[in-house]
Amino acid sequence: MSDAPDTFEGGCDCRQVRYRMTSRPLFVHCCHCRWCQRASGAAFALNALIEADRVELLAGEPVPVMNPSASGKGQKIWRCPSCWIAVWSNYAGGGDAMRFVRVGTLDEPDRLPPDIHIFTASRQPWVQLPPDAVAVPEYYDARERWPAESLRRGAILRGKQG
Repeated sequence: MSDAPDTFEGGCDCRQVRYRMTSRPLFVHCCHCRWCQRASGAAFALNALIEADRVELLAGEPVPVMNPSASGKGQKIWRCPSCWIAVWSNYAGGGDAMRFVRVGTLDEPDRLPPDIHIFTASRQPWVQLPPDAVAVPEYYDARERWPAESLRRGAILRGKQG
């Protein structure tokens, strides 16, 4: 574990793959879409969106597995080659420059609760959201939801892609 307040370490079950997020993420999604339910084998996926260059590989080398997505463009789910735990994903919209780090793979996942619950229209009916949770039936406009610092970082990221 790191002593720095804005770094986060994590990895897979077998500890072959280890990584460090070198800053706070841009935003944390709790996605309740059917695709995430199927891919995670759970009621939702909890992802920390962060620039790829802010994720340092400390050990091992995850391998990409292409999965279908609702957009039809697919997603790369990066998994440990030994225990096959998914550590992060890349979606077509963010490309390889943006990682969706699986919060459950962090050593201290409780440090990154969701900023928003998305695709709640397909939320499992037995999942009860906290009364103060920000939730939307499908997706959202980042310009309306992300904090100013995340919007600034997102603009820099888009500039690097374009």
